[in-house]
Amino acid sequence: HILDRLNAAEVFERFLHSRYVGQKRFGLEGSESLIVVLDTLLDDAAREGVAEAVIGMAHRGRLNVLANIVGKSYGDIFEEFEGNLDPDSVQGSGDVKYHKGATGKFTGASGVELAVTMASNPSHLEAVDPVVEGMARAKQDRLLPPTDGTPAGLDAQGPVQFPVLPVLIHGDAAFAGQGVVAETLNLSALSGYRVGGTVHVVVNNQLGFTTAPGAARSSVYPTDVAKMVQSPIFHVNGDDPEACMRATRLAFGFRQAFHKDVVIDLVSYRLHGHNEGDDPSYTQPLMYRRIDAKRSVRKLYTEALVRRGDITLEEAEKALDAFDAQLQAALDEVRAAPPPPPPAHVTSPVVEGGADRGDEPGRQIPAVETGVAEPLLVELARRTTAVPRGFTLHPKLLRQFDQRAELVASGEVDWPLAEQLAIGSLLAEGVDVRLTGQDTRRGTFSQRHSVVVDYENGQEYVPLAHLGDVADAEHGGPGHFTVRDSLLSEYAAVGFEYGYSVEAPDALVAWEAQFGDFVNGASIIVDNFLVAAEDKWGQHAGLALLLPHGYEGQGPEHSSARLERFLTLSARGNLRIAVPSTASQYFHLLRAQPVRMPTTPLVVITPKSMLRAARSRSPLAELASGTFAEVLDDVSVADPVQVRRVVLCSGKVAHEAMQRRDDRLAGDGPVPVVPASEVSPYPAPALAIVRVEQLYPWPEQRIGEVLSRYPAATEVVWLQEEPENMGAWSFVHARLHRILRDRYALLHVSRPESASPATGSGTLHQLEQASLLDRAIG
Repeated sequence: HILDRLNAAEVFERFLHSRYVGQKRFGLEGSESLIVVLDTLLDDAAREGVAEAVIGMAHRGRLNVLANIVGKSYGDIFEEFEGNLDPDSVQGSGDVKYHKGATGKFTGASGVELAVTMASNPSHLEAVDPVVEGMARAKQDRLLPPTDGTPAGLDAQGPVQFPVLPVLIHGDAAFAGQGVVAETLNLSALSGYRVGGTVHVVVNNQLGFTTAPGAARSSVYPTDVAKMVQSPIFHVNGDDPEACMRATRLAFGFRQAFHKDVVIDLVSYRLHGHNEGDDPSYTQPLMYRRIDAKRSVRKLYTEALVRRGDITLEEAEKALDAFDAQLQAALDEVRAAPPPPPPAHVTSPVVEGGADRGDEPGRQIPAVETGVAEPLLVELARRTTAVPRGFTLHPKLLRQFDQRAELVASGEVDWPLAEQLAIGSLLAEGVDVRLTGQDTRRGTFSQRHSVVVDYENGQEYVPLAHLGDVADAEHGGPGHFTVRDSLLSEYAAVGFEYGYSVEAPDALVAWEAQFGDFVNGASIIVDNFLVAAEDKWGQHAGLALLLPHGYEGQGPEHSSARLERFLTLSARGNLRIAVPSTASQYFHLLRAQPVRMPTTPLVVITPKSMLRAARSRSPLAELASGTFAEVLDDVSVADPVQVRRVVLCSGKVAHEAMQRRDDRLAGDGPVPVVPASEVSPYPAPALAIVRVEQLYPWPEQRIGEVLSRYPAATEVVWLQEEPENMGAWSFVHARLHRILRDRYALLHVSRPESASPATGSGTLHQLEQASLLDRAIG
């Protein structure tokens, strides 16, 4: 069986090398024993009753694994080499063949089938690691419902089983050099992230692209980073496939016994350069002189078997010829089929205006009704503060909960309570909710308190995990609520939640940054998965990013969620980017996310200082009906005909602008801090402040409708807190011109261009903010 697997691995690479000369494929030559390792691992998993395996790997050997392990057909692989493009792709969208994932059925020597998923991965070698872990966790949570995360909840579940096996295949240089590897290892034993142990296989070529080990790491072995979580590491000679099988069985047995990560260091080599067109002897002449003189692992093993009398040379050659003939037949079939029609040339739409996938300007994605009956909201509000008898709340939290009850009694909700009501109502409808992030259980701003801790004994309780008696019977009981503080990571943490959301499309999966600025630590996941996975791989995800944002004088790293980056990355309906300004808007936005179609990631620019501000509160009645509004008109304008200037803005600055205008109307506003020439020539009553709550897809139609209410207006101002080269201005500029045409003068008010997002001086911040508002309001 081992020889059969080596034959399949070697013939596959040799066949591609001879038929597609010079094409990149990142072949496995020199490390073919990887196929033996994976075959052994998955066959043992199938025998043990594991339900599914999820594999993540970079490009080296990926096509071989897809063909000989995942079961992707040779014909499909040859189609990609032949250049037969998907006619539905757009302007070359898609990805190279050695980045694509697949699903299939693996059958090993035992004959027992095992479902296998290979996750798609970009060229960022280890970026897929946390994504695979998230996918595996979501699959496990579907088979075995998650607990609420408290010690009591975990004990009530009894022995924890892990029916999904994550397998991560690494290169030696990447395993040692990429920080996300350490972040992912650090996830392995944390509540809410455990997957029962991952089997890591390091394909150790003893070389990076051109970088030798002495320049690639400071440790003795490339696998030493795994010692941080006390993983056993099996170093095995890739030229000894029987030893590879034994090491793999030891590794899998350890994973099953102890539910911990385990590492196999497959010491091998790379026959060609980094790709098949690269000459490695420029930088490693001595190494490649020795490699060129080596016989392949298949030949070495065949010779050993012949010497032992286990097989004849004729039998070995016959098996090789059979594989070669099988591949040639598949290639002949592909080449005999008529070529697919060429992909249509698609240009970017003139208007994204809420369009579905941007291909039909003006076509709106249907709004989702997200109201919840008021009696249920009142009961859920009570449940958010309900604790068991004898449970002692922190004195400050007790006062906070009393204030929450008073607010509800007055018919209002604030931002934190609206979020809890959105989560609670989804749970009551049978929808699972997963909320994670840095300090998320309490909330960075002490606003959430999803988990309360007994002030006397430290016992934990999750109020919204106990909604069985208020759940909608139609949905078979309440959804499962998972709320966890994550490790202090963005890259791996967001990657994990992205992977989870891929496999849990009907759940609300949200990750919250401690401050929105810190999401830039996850930029590789954002750029390569969140915004592009659908175009590249047809992969859908519904992850919601909650990013606290707003200028309050807290300095460069606590002000900006880098809204401009997300807007720059938006195209063809790949994201939804919202800046809700009221509690009810946030409530409806969250409730719509698990049911909106098509499924897209959601980026929510959330407040900090406005979390409890009176202006961001909403009447309870606004949560009981309606849906998220992309644009909020100025309801305080009594006579729209009198309006001469319309200010468009988003988020916190809208509330501040309205407050400044109201102060001016009352005659007690501050004296403007800008020259008179820069102040609006119109008195404050002639001003309307319109909130653009959704920036992408751009609500062009709705903005046009709102502006039409002000027939005498001559100026439209875009107001933002961010510097001119940041925030939304660069994105909205051309889009507003399309709406305004020649009818209005378009102005903008922002901080001056800057390399830093914000000042670190509280005094300077106040002066800047006052100047912004004076220039916008006059």
